[in-house]
Order: sequence, then structure tokens, then C-alpha cells
Amino acid sequence: MVEQVNLKIDHLSVSVDAGATILEAARKVNVRIPTLCHHEDLCVAGNCRVCVVEQVGLDRLQPACAIPVSEGMEILTNSMKVRNARKQIIELLISEHRAECTTCYKNGKCELQSLSNEYIVGESGFLPLVPLKGYTIDEFSPSIIKDDSKCIRCQRCVRTCDQIQSIGALTVAHKGGEMKISTFFDKPIYEVVCTNCGQCVNRCPTGALTEKTYINEVWNAIDNPDKFVVVQTAPAVRIALGEALDMDPGEIVTGKMVAALRRLGFNAVLDTDWSADLTIIEEGNELLQRLKRVLKDKETDVKIPMTTSCSPGWIKFIEHTFPDFLEHLSTAKSPQQMFGALAKTFYANKIGVDPSNMVSVSVMPCTAKKFEANRPEMRASGYQDVDFVVTTRELAMMVKQAGIDFKSLPDDDYDSIMGESTGAGVIFGATGGVMEAALRTVYEVVTGREIPFDGLNILPVRGMEEVREASLKIENPLPEWDFLDGVEVKTCVAHGLSNAKKVMEKVKNGEADYHFIEIMACPGGCLGGGGQPLPTSPEIRKKRAEAIYREDAGKKIRKSHENPEIIQIYEDFLVEPLGHKSHELLHTTYTPRNRY
Repeated sequence: MVEQVNLKIDHLSVSVDAGATILEAARKVNVRIPTLCHHEDLCVAGNCRVCVVEQVGLDRLQPACAIPVSEGMEILTNSMKVRNARKQIIELLISEHRAECTTCYKNGKCELQSLSNEYIVGESGFLPLVPLKGYTIDEFSPSIIKDDSKCIRCQRCVRTCDQIQSIGALTVAHKGGEMKISTFFDKPIYEVVCTNCGQCVNRCPTGALTEKTYINEVWNAIDNPDKFVVVQTAPAVRIALGEALDMDPGEIVTGKMVAALRRLGFNAVLDTDWSADLTIIEEGNELLQRLKRVLKDKETDVKIPMTTSCSPGWIKFIEHTFPDFLEHLSTAKSPQQMFGALAKTFYANKIGVDPSNMVSVSVMPCTAKKFEANRPEMRASGYQDVDFVVTTRELAMMVKQAGIDFKSLPDDDYDSIMGESTGAGVIFGATGGVMEAALRTVYEVVTGREIPFDGLNILPVRGMEEVREASLKIENPLPEWDFLDGVEVKTCVAHGLSNAKKVMEKVKNGEADYHFIEIMACPGGCLGGGGQPLPTSPEIRKKRAEAIYREDAGKKIRKSHENPEIIQIYEDFLVEPLGHKSHELLHTTYTPRNRY
């Protein structure tokens, strides 16, 4: 049993586990202590000192996020001394901050702005220093904007990039008053080893790091009568959009989202879940072909394990960090890019629209998707396959700009053709979802039977553990797959690039005996993506995951290979998985990149 420590917070008695911080103890009795540098996903830093409290018997104020509790401790969180200290700390931060709050992208979601509203009444006692020091704004990346004038040097972004993603694209440069958050040789983010994942954006308390927004470009396309604007929506958007529109985390808003998109003026509202089902068909068949070549044909140059290729942050990570292992990647494009290529070929032909007049927009939980859409190889249709990517947050802004009362909207359905999807497509939004969707289909293709899990729920690959391993024994396969009889297919799931690094180090060192690996760049998978509503926390990600699995359970069809629209597109257009047309439109190549 964990030892308990007894203390008082603002004269309220509380018992907490030994090793807990003052901040954690205060939360247990519902006493709010403000923080800026602290984040539940990150280790303790104690940089900003906004969370200072008074410990009875000590002269010096203590940072609540960094000091562990002790027996008999008495803490005051709201004394005059504490309030004055916090006010001065916040005033100092604002003096070095370009406070153009009304025009800032983070207006209303800025933690510094909220604290300023609470603690600063009247004019500040410090002169603004930003005009004297100058600043730079890095807008070269297609995904992320870095504005030094709004940085409070809390180092959340640095710790995120290092601890969660193991990249180190951001670091602390210089000391004292010259200290700043910088990159390698102060280069633009676009030129350093950055995966565009946006996890730094999600944890930045101010507007110093934001996604690059394409809202105006999308509005211009919608308002252009000569353009036919198609929109696709990713699985994780439908379980998070509501949060940005004053709803609780974990509410499924699929029907309202579709209705809102129609109200915004899109000509066709289609579903990335559809192309997620398509991805399973292509990627699943690729896995089976690799296994056949290794186990039956005894080929030695086939790369096993095969890893998923849906996450563009993961793709850029492996291109930089493990370029010698790019052949382990599935060649299947992500669902976003499969959709984009087919929208301007198959779909445009079906509805009689000139693809040169079609604008393809995707709503994604991910900032890296903006980079992915701009990769030069993503032009299989003869045009840029996906023209603009907006995040879940950006879509919420568009809904507000249009004056739509989101909560009152009736539920609506996606358009037909590239709009029907299965539960397998939905679960792409959670870590382990691609693996589960693939196993549902691959097992049935090989054996002719449903996968032997209760209700198709493959629980061993679900959850939020950093790295999860699961195996599935193949017994009594169909004659075509008899070489798999008795084979124990071993799988691995990892989310967050620091965990991806651990898995790939095992592969590199010959310590991994997996056949198939799923890797998602962001914690929790797409539901924790860099473009999702703020704030993000383990609890919120858990609620989003629960919503995704509820959506899956409520679907009439839950296996990708049973999607009638997927069956139809192979009959009408693609002919067969891994065929000539599929390779032309749905598969891609990768680029080895510098490690530094």
C-alpha cells in the first residue's frame, strides 16, 4: 500500500500519496492553482513560477508543480503574498509578449490571456519590451507558424519535442534576457528535422506556435462559382469537433458536422473513413503478399516487418531517423491522399466535373497532413490531389464565422460515392485502430471466417499503453494460404514518436520478430493529433477514444472488405487490389532525408 501524506491546503485537510506534488494535492480538494509551464503529458519543469504558493513557516514562495508534499505541511494558495507575486510574474511575461490578443489566432484559448484577465486589473507596472527587442515570425512551413514575439519561454514545446517525440527540433538558445526558443542554427522549422506533428502547438500556452491556417483559401474556393469544392472528414474529427464548439469531450457529432459542412457551402461532403476502408484493402493485401513471398517463396529481399504508412508525421520521422528502413513501410498512401487522388479521377468522372475545376479540401486532426498534401509525389491525379488541409480547430472557426448554431443542427448523412464507410474505417482515429481494422479483414481473407474476438473487438491492440504487442495464430486457412497454417502473426502498436523510436531500434538491432507494426506519430493516435481542440490531456484523449469505439460499435458494417462502395470501385475502376491502377493512384514512394 502506498504511504499517505497528510497536509492542509488553504486550511482544508487532504491525504495524498507520498511523492505527489502540492499542485496534485490542491486538485484533490478542488483548489485551482494556475500554471503555465506545467502540462500533464510532460515532466516537471518549474520554469514559469506562476504556480507559486506560500508554505507556512518558510519565507520563500514555492512552485506548486515541482515541490513534493510532506507530512504536516500547510499551504496557502491565495494569500496576499501569493497574489502579488503571481500578478508581477504575469506582468513580466506580458511585458515581453506582443499582446495583440484580439487578432491572435489563439484569442480565447490562450492561457496567458486567461491569467491576465484574472490577475491584472488596470495598467501593468512594466514597460513593453517587444518593440525594443524585435522578433521574428517563421511562416515557411506549410504546417506550423512560429512567432517569437508571443513566446513566454515556458519550454513546453521543447520538452514536448524531446520527451514525447524524441526529435529535438526545438531547443533553448542563449541565456538571461537573450534566451529564446530556437531551432538548429536558428533555421526555419521547414529546414530542420521537424515532423510537422504539431504536438508543440497543442501544448504551447500562447500564440507562439500555431498551425498554418488555410481558412481564407477555402472560403475563396467555396465563393468561386467556377469551382466544385469537395470536402473529406477524417475519423478523429467527428469525435472532437464538438469540444471546439462548447460541447463535452467524447461527444460524437458526425451528423451535425456533415450538416454544418453543407451549410458552409461545400458542393460535396464525403468521408475519409471511406478511403480508410480502401487503405485496409490495399495495405492488407500488401502485407499478405509480403508474407507469401517470405514464407512460401522463400525470398530473402522482402522487408518484414511491414509498418503502416497512414501517419505523415511518422513517415517524415522515419525518413530522417531510420532512412535505411524505408522499405519496411507499406507503399499504401494515407487515406487522405488516396481520397485526393480518386476525387480528381474516379469521382470527377462519375459526377461529370472537370478535375481542373475541382478543389479538394480535407478536414484533419493533424497539422502534418498539411505537409503531406504538399509533398511533390502527391499529384497522381495530374493535379495537386488535396488542395487545402484544415484542422479540426480551423473547421470550428469556420462554423463560428458562418454564424451556425452547431448544437441545434439536425443530423445529416454523407453524400453517396466515396461517402459510405464501416466501423473499421472509424477506428483509424485511435492508436491501434489501423491494426485492428487490418486484422479484421486479413484474417477473414485468409481463413474465410470472422476473426475470433468477441464482437470483432480486438482488445489486445487497444488502449493507451506506449507500446502494445499482440499475436494471432492462423489455423485451418483457405487452400491459397495454406503456408500460413500454424503461423503466429505477431503485431506491434506504438503511438508517439519516442515510442516509435524504441520499436524501430528493436527492428534495427534484430530484436523484433514482428510481422506487422502500426505507428502513429501522436499520443493516442489521430484523436490526439496536432490539430485537435485544446486543451489536450490523457483524460480527454481517453474520452475521445471511447467515442471512436462507440461509433464503430454502432455501424451496420464493421469490416472494410464488406463496404459496398469499396467493392464497387474495384469493379468499376480499380479492377483489383495492388493492380496497375491502384499502384498508379494509391501507392507512393519515400524520400531519405538528412538526420540533422
